[in-house]
Amino acid sequence: MHKTLLLLRGLPGSGKSTLAKTLAGNNWPVFSVDDFFTDANGNYVFNHRENHLAYAACLAKTEAAMKAATAVIIVDNTFTLEWEMEPYFKLAQEQGYRVHCVTVENRHGGQNTHGIPEEHIQRMAVKYKVVLC
Repeated sequence: MHKTLLLLRGLPGSGKSTLAKTLAGNNWPVFSVDDFFTDANGNYVFNHRENHLAYAACLAKTEAAMKAATAVIIVDNTFTLEWEMEPYFKLAQEQGYRVHCVTVENRHGGQNTHGIPEEHIQRMAVKYKVVLC
């Protein structure tokens, strides 16, 4: 059986977190940059000055799960820019994981739960690139 890293990517409100939880069930870990900004009571407080720390923490959790030989690891982030995924591709190669990137589309009319303004989401959408081959 192949060890699998599943990267769920999409714009805020697309349903990445919901899909991640559905796929993971109680079987597999789900890591997200959002975890860094969520306290023990579930309150989300974003601080853009700490975004680099959030990305590092998410990658570190993923690496620890890989070193523990977790069969399936799910990472739920926007990943709108290719460079955001590169450290995960590198880590997966080093640890012998097959990577699957899944783009989650907001076809259900979902709303982002973090209060990101629509104009910011539209700027993210313009930069978003999907690699099909």
